[in-house]
Amino acid sequence: MARDRFAPDYDPDCGDAPLTNARHDIVIGRWQGLRDLLRATGPDWLARGHRVRLLAQACASSSTVESWLAAEPHSGDALVLRAATETARAFNLAIAAGRGVPIDQHRIDTAVSACLQAAEAYLDDPTPWISLISVARLYSSGVRRQELSRWWDELHQRDPYSVEGHLQVLHYYSARWHGSHGLMYDFARDAAGVAPTGCALPVLVQYARVEEYRYALDAAQGSQSAVGLGQHWNHDGAVSDVRRTWQRWIMGRTDGGVAPGELRDLNYLTHAACNAHVTDVAATLLRMLGRRATRTPWSYTGDPDQQFVRWRKELKLRG
Repeated sequence: MARDRFAPDYDPDCGDAPLTNARHDIVIGRWQGLRDLLRATGPDWLARGHRVRLLAQACASSSTVESWLAAEPHSGDALVLRAATETARAFNLAIAAGRGVPIDQHRIDTAVSACLQAAEAYLDDPTPWISLISVARLYSSGVRRQELSRWWDELHQRDPYSVEGHLQVLHYYSARWHGSHGLMYDFARDAAGVAPTGCALPVLVQYARVEEYRYALDAAQGSQSAVGLGQHWNHDGAVSDVRRTWQRWIMGRTDGGVAPGELRDLNYLTHAACNAHVTDVAATLLRMLGRRATRTPWSYTGDPDQQFVRWRKELKLRG
């Protein structure tokens, strides 16, 4: 009998079974499952943000959210999902157009208006503000600093330790969008520095390192050898950052389980630990992940399957 080989499980919903069921409803144009899911999620902002983001990606190519709003025009949940969906649609247009090619500003304005309407309809929810900050970077010149600061304050008041919210600001401040490597890293380190023990915000530094790598990869026209992969990931600063995030986040966690909304963050730290050759941390993180995986950030540095198998073999992990 052949040996059972390790294979990562790239569940797009990160193990969130109720979300998977709701996404199946989108395929048949049934909106009631979305309503029931978001109603049951309530003010669990980590789970809600994860679910809204993935539902929006699925709704972007359908009219399901519009059908829900036609039936329940005053539903706060429907308006929040519509805002995230319009944001996803705007990003889909930007991806299709290609980097550096502007899209119709009216489409961005439509998403911004939907976000502001959702924020007014569901006052406590940070999710519309996350969508708003996200879509703001599609404006060719960004938005006024005062505007971004105001939106950030609204988000921060509602969920001060939102990784997704911080991540959208980090992207905005990156050199690929409207900032610089220095501005991006300063934001990530400042956020990590004030995060309470056990909070995932220190992983923003690992997100920033991936963002810097992607910028360098674009400049090198996709040649990883030209970027200097090893030097980028395993210099002294990168190693120290991995250990700092490990200590502040993972060692401070009180819950042993990995929530679906945390899985991508854990993959980013695991990827960083492996490539920095911090083997003790990498081995523990790979055990925490088991077969649960996200394609990013692994896909930026090669074939995700091959990397998982290689690192597990090097670290002598089984099963």
